[in-house]
Amino acid sequence: MNVLIVEDDPRVAGFLERGLRAEGYRIRLARNGADGLEQARSLAHESAETAQAAIVILDLNLPGMSGMDVLATLRAERNALPILVLTALGSTAARVAGLRGGADDYLAKPFAFEELLARIEALGRRGRDTRPTRPDSLRAGELELDRARCVARRAGTEIRLTARELAVLDLLISAPGRVFSRERILAAVWGASADPLTNIVDVYIRRLRAKIDDPFATPLIETVRGLGYRLEAAPAAGSNAPPGT
Repeated sequence: MNVLIVEDDPRVAGFLERGLRAEGYRIRLARNGADGLEQARSLAHESAETAQAAIVILDLNLPGMSGMDVLATLRAERNALPILVLTALGSTAARVAGLRGGADDYLAKPFAFEELLARIEALGRRGRDTRPTRPDSLRAGELELDRARCVARRAGTEIRLTARELAVLDLLISAPGRVFSRERILAAVWGASADPLTNIVDVYIRRLRAKIDDPFATPLIETVRGLGYRLEAAPAAGSNAPPGT
């Protein structure tokens, strides 16, 4: 899916771009209303020709042309791109004005990255079935996470993890081989209140490696430089036991 981010704050725009790229979205950036309007027009034309899904994430407090003016212009031109307003204007009146002005969804800052992803996915589904119920256990080769008992095992060896370590592993093992950005891990495990500039994710990745990688011959958690982390599926059970067993 193509995502156009219309945001003038460099820190917010960079956070969104890094996080969404790591999730597999194709990103375009506009730093003011006029540029955002032109890029939205171009994206709508491209989407109509290629049948590729696309959405716009639109801030309202933009230099020059405001986000509300961009929204009103696009809707007056019958531009049907889904538009998610992402703004610091979180009052009920502002939400009502944005939705009545043509926005498909409205999310106030500060926001949880995980919630933003869910809203983007909802806009992209267009009536498709929701996600299936989470299973009680997840497995990647010889590594297993028993969600019901909050226990991890590798090659039959039980591994004791803290609640946060389990939460990080739960995310990684939910999609072996998929790269999860630091922003996604931070949002999923610590929520919206965490500072995106903290190194807490790296700290917990090191803790996980000490428990599920270091005692075994083959490491599973891989760092993808500039993007984040992913979990590789372990070999078959019994082939990678801890040294001395």
